[in-house]
Amino acid sequence: MPTFVYMTRCDGCGQCVDICPSDIMHIDKTVRRAYNLEPNMCWECYSCVKACPHNAIDVRGYADFAPLGHSVRVRRDEEKGVIAWRIIFRNGKKDLDLLAPITTKPWGTCIPQLADVPPPSQEMRDSQLLFNEPKYIRLDDGNLHTLESNGLTLKKGVYY
Repeated sequence: MPTFVYMTRCDGCGQCVDICPSDIMHIDKTVRRAYNLEPNMCWECYSCVKACPHNAIDVRGYADFAPLGHSVRVRRDEEKGVIAWRIIFRNGKKDLDLLAPITTKPWGTCIPQLADVPPPSQEMRDSQLLFNEPKYIRLDDGNLHTLESNGLTLKKGVYY
């Protein structure tokens, strides 16, 4: 089952609409509430659930962590830096709390500013390489890059 919106909790802020990668969350113009336009096209990525500041969007959990007949509440706690998943089983007595750290970065901090990067030449536009692709993943110099060739060393089973 895809995402669904509790209309009594939704205030129509549109954060779910902004973050939905499949562009199926919309705001109803008459009641000013969010809804899932194409439920069968939902990726169940939980982006809208995590972004909603009012916890107005719910989803079904996957069978690998929640049994049939359960309910899932997702709460993003910025102060603690975690996303909490609370699963209530269908008997209503057992519940399970799962915590995961928030690993997303603030908008604009991960991707380099394209205004600071020189524009690609015509030769670069005609090639199959991606614009501003990091040099250590490129294969156009004929070398297969490894972790060691990029200056990383193995310490206690982890490359640094």
